[in-house]
Amino acid sequence: MADEVSLERCEAALRTLAAQAGRLTPRRVQAVLRRYPRPDGGLFTRDQLLRVYRHLCTEGRMAYDPRLAQALSRKPTRTISGVAPVSVLTPPHPCRGTCIYCPNDPSSPKSYLPDEPGVQRARRFEYDPFAQTAGRVRALENIGHPTDKVELLILGGTWSDYPADYQEWFVHRCLDALNEREAPSLEEAQRLNETAPHRQVGLVVETRPDRVTLGEVRRLRRLGVTKVQLGAQSLDDRILALNRRGHTVEQTREAVRRLRLAGFKIVLHWMPNLYGATPESDLEDFRRLWDDPALRPDELKIYPCLLIEGTELYELWRAGKYEPYDEETLVRLLMACKTLIPPYCRVNRLMRDIPAPDIVAGVTKSNLRQIVQERMAQEGWVCRCIRCREVRGEPVEPESLRLTLTTYETDGTVEHFLAYETEEGRLAGFLRLSFPQVEPEMEELHGCAIVRELHVYGPALPLGDRRDGRPQHVGLGTRLLEKAQAMTREAGYRHLAVIAAVGTRPYYRQRGFRLVGTYMRRTV
Repeated sequence: MADEVSLERCEAALRTLAAQAGRLTPRRVQAVLRRYPRPDGGLFTRDQLLRVYRHLCTEGRMAYDPRLAQALSRKPTRTISGVAPVSVLTPPHPCRGTCIYCPNDPSSPKSYLPDEPGVQRARRFEYDPFAQTAGRVRALENIGHPTDKVELLILGGTWSDYPADYQEWFVHRCLDALNEREAPSLEEAQRLNETAPHRQVGLVVETRPDRVTLGEVRRLRRLGVTKVQLGAQSLDDRILALNRRGHTVEQTREAVRRLRLAGFKIVLHWMPNLYGATPESDLEDFRRLWDDPALRPDELKIYPCLLIEGTELYELWRAGKYEPYDEETLVRLLMACKTLIPPYCRVNRLMRDIPAPDIVAGVTKSNLRQIVQERMAQEGWVCRCIRCREVRGEPVEPESLRLTLTTYETDGTVEHFLAYETEEGRLAGFLRLSFPQVEPEMEELHGCAIVRELHVYGPALPLGDRRDGRPQHVGLGTRLLEKAQAMTREAGYRHLAVIAAVGTRPYYRQRGFRLVGTYMRRTV
């Protein structure tokens, strides 16, 4: 791309594309690229076009148009929900679990396999948190995605089993990468991130229900964690014992209660097809997620149990004591499960990202979600989960949006799910408002209602960018907060607190909140 002819043709292609920015489709982009081929006869890649486009914008020779940048980006669904997800993995570390289905490769975190894409990336960076974070940010930028709003997901193993000083160092180094500068302490790194090039708008870790103590909750908040993934796996103590999960259903209930009262967003992992389960028992188990007030998660990852060589479950299969569901059985089960999901929950996954060659028997298709959705559409079945209703890349008319309210009780709170929806029921933004019915264990939350999540959907847009019809920047967040404040006042709470990620603190300060402990808070 260094020769002058290539640059001239690339610029000509970009100017032609810019003139059609509001009407670009993948087919139109390809048509323009064929009109302006490289000197060797090949076509410019989108990565090449984006690099030249950024250079021309920096020099002032072209005006930046986010519509063009979006059209040139690869894998647009990566940031379609409004933020850039950056996943990093912790290195192999002993886990207290002895689950019979879990692979245990010494070169990978517990439950992960060395040929999984995420593990391969982490190993290339030797599991270094700074290098992993910087590498993922750079990779997203190279395919055209804004990275100034980052949801940082720390995956691999059981987070709470790592030493406390290692946890702090790991988060600190991730923030250093987002800040593009080193800080002497975690607290300083968090302060710097409030105005950093890549602001952390969410921090996610995964752990086990039996590790969620009050001390652990306080440590998670000091680290800036806003969302916790819990490996519930089953809501049947018999199934948990057969699979040697090592915790009980009551411990899952206690963990969810403790996290919810502290304001965290809660993601439960649920596994159908465990040893001892049947499709019928799995469907009843899934119902418990919503029938039991102590559960009712905000998000869900459905991970059908996969048969991996070298596990104890594999030996049971060889002995004829276990049989994975076939594709039709699993698809029918997941279809039935999806019809039960309430509108306040988001289903993030329907299948682990395990390479098909590693799965000995059973379903190996990685596009299981797509298969399930297509079958549901064919049979007229509907899923009401958040992911199925997001506006995603669709423009919206702010005046046509309606505010809806879904209220449900848990064993420690009354939850209000406020949502702006289109006339067709597509979700443009929502807020989770929690009214504690018992005194929270976190002292900063005494007398407070809690905003556990505020999310506005649509493709991720750079901070400060304003685009007509894109829900991120039509004031939906402010309107939802104002409604939450009014409801908090009417309910008799003195304060409204937000479990804000460090990179979102300036947003809440502009709206009258101040930092109290690890939460943003204001009097209503």
